[in-house]
Amino acid sequence: MRLRPTRRHVLAGLAGASLAAPYIGRARAADDFISVNSWGGTWLEAARKNLFDPFTKATGIRVETVSPVSYAKLVAQARTKTYDFDVTTLGDPALFQAHQAGVLEPIAGSAFDQSKVPTGNVQYDSVASHVFSFNVVYRNDINPGGPGPQNWAELWDVKRFPGMRTLPAYSSETIILALLADGVTQDNLYPLDLDRAFASLDRIKPHVRVFWQSGANARQLIKDKEVAAGGLWASDGRTLGDEGAPITLVRNQALLERAFWVVSKGTPRAENAWKFIQFATSPEPMAGFCRDARMGPMDERAFKFIDQKDAALMPTYPEHMKTAVYWQDIADVGSRLTEMTKRFDRWVAG
Repeated sequence: MRLRPTRRHVLAGLAGASLAAPYIGRARAADDFISVNSWGGTWLEAARKNLFDPFTKATGIRVETVSPVSYAKLVAQARTKTYDFDVTTLGDPALFQAHQAGVLEPIAGSAFDQSKVPTGNVQYDSVASHVFSFNVVYRNDINPGGPGPQNWAELWDVKRFPGMRTLPAYSSETIILALLADGVTQDNLYPLDLDRAFASLDRIKPHVRVFWQSGANARQLIKDKEVAAGGLWASDGRTLGDEGAPITLVRNQALLERAFWVVSKGTPRAENAWKFIQFATSPEPMAGFCRDARMGPMDERAFKFIDQKDAALMPTYPEHMKTAVYWQDIADVGSRLTEMTKRFDRWVAG
């Protein structure tokens, strides 16, 4: 699922911050709010409970939200200097595009204390926060008496595991899934071989009922038996299970994708935006958000604040990471995203 929100600058006095919600300092008058480009539903509820309201309580900085999530608006704001939002989140490929376009506020020279987050979580003027994943999900009646497909190659094997399929309508993710299905190992994924990926997609296309645009759409297809199996967000697989659908969520070969907090270039509220990002990427707030939004934390210290039962359901749980596929090559995928998307959309429509 694709994510995007935004916040401000972090005070220089964060040196005494704890592992839990850090002390950030009170906001100054006349600049006491930020606006976040927000997803709705469960994401927004989890963010308000664990990030927005606690941040306001700690700092006095009010958090407003703007929907729908819009990469185009992020780009436009940097040029028009008119800001509907200050903070958003971007996935791996979009982050590279935004960085190349120069529409992100630089983290260098800001008040964000990079020593407070794990090495590698800061890149391309962003801070990695949480993780979602694309997983094989199948109905348990796809292969009565035995397990269903346990990896992407088996999802493609409609002779052994009969029935229609569903896959994401997102080019970068589905192209990677197609390569995995064709036997490409994680170490050899990049640079992406598009011709090989589309040859793999050609084999499965006659068996794909829908390339889904939303998690709700994907869940309904499984629930109504319109498809026997597919590639779904793990959070939707969990929701299906909670609703009593006879499904299995496969952790093997889960394709992990990160969400990065960024600040809109030139916003007059950049300082408070970085303050928010420092708060949101500290372990305890991150833990609560990931638990309630059904994501995985990018900082393993967050697991100290998550009980074992909840932790075992998260994409970045250490046991699941052993068989997951991560991370995307941001530069390779991001630099070719426009080309990939155009080719993929033509292929789907053809």
